[in-house]
Amino acid sequence: MHICSTDIENLNKLTRVNLINSLSGFKSANLIGTKDKHGQENLSIVSSVFHIGANPPLIGMIIRPHSVPRHTLENIIETGSYTINHVNADIFEQAHQTSARYDKNISEFDAVGLQAEYKGTFTAPFVLQSKLKMAVKLVSTQTIELNQTELVIGQITDIFLEDELAYCHDGFVDLERLNTVALSGLDKYHTTTAIARLSYAKCDKPLSHIETSPKSEA
Repeated sequence: MHICSTDIENLNKLTRVNLINSLSGFKSANLIGTKDKHGQENLSIVSSVFHIGANPPLIGMIIRPHSVPRHTLENIIETGSYTINHVNADIFEQAHQTSARYDKNISEFDAVGLQAEYKGTFTAPFVLQSKLKMAVKLVSTQTIELNQTELVIGQITDIFLEDELAYCHDGFVDLERLNTVALSGLDKYHTTTAIARLSYAKCDKPLSHIETSPKSEA
């Protein structure tokens, strides 16, 4: 099967969106927790979170154009704080429902049956049912001129793991132990099965498999 540029251009909007969103492969599924300056909570699912750098610990995400109200983006810019919460197999349906266009005065936490959680002095809400949560401070927002999407870059300040055995001896986090799910396209959710962890690739040394063991057992 060959789909050329003319074919893509002639597809109806929904078919084109489904096709192009599927091509990048499996993606992370995260819930972004925010709160505006008046205390109104917001929760939205995002499949575009990605690693930028480890020192400082930077993480990015893409948010659709701000041509209509984007409560998540507006709250992040307004307060400078947000949380990133992994979606797991126990809450993927509630997480998906947060993509509905609720009014700003409605908390998605309440609407979909998830519980907001606050930790220390951090002002943005976490998702209680998530098993891996990050507190993030806004570093930068940039409009991508090609399509007017927004690149949001933040610095991770705190990490919370429900299961300490998921934190491995070399710092690796075992996401399968946390039951974290993956997302393909816009609406298909997946559990995962590991194949192997491989050693750092070098020209003069064959690859080897890395045994994953909890930090407490190292």
